Amino acid sequence: QVQLVESGGGLVQAGGSLTLSCAASGSFFSMYSMGWYRQAPGKQRELVAVITSGGSTNYANSVKGRFTISRDNPKSTVNLQMNSLKPEDTAVYYCNAFWGREDYWGQGTQITVSS
Repeated sequence: QVQLVESGGGLVQAGGSLTLSCAASGSFFSMYSMGWYRQAPGKQRELVAVITSGGSTNYANSVKGRFTISRDNPKSTVNLQMNSLKPEDTAVYYCNAFWGREDYWGQGTQITVSS
C-alpha cells in the first residue's frame, strides 16, 4: 500500500512559477512510475508528466518546455516544477504511483493561475 500526499498548490499570477511535491509512504518507491495528472472543472483528468523508475520522462504537449518532473528516490518524493504558468493550467493536480497492477492516487492540490 502506498499513500501519496501532495503539497505546494495555491494561487499564482500568469507567468509565475510553482513547485508541487508529492511524498510517498510505503516500500519500493523506486520501482514505481510516478506521474502528475490534472483535472480542470468540466474536463477529464489528463496526464501532465510522468517519470519512470529508470528516470525517463514524458510530458503533455501543453506543458513541454514549461514543466519539469523529477524524483528523489531516497526521500520517496516526486516534484513538478511549473514555470510560465498560464490560466489554462488551472486545475486540481494529482500525484500518481503506478507499478504493475498497483495504482495509487493522492488527494489532489488546487492550482489557480490568474490572468
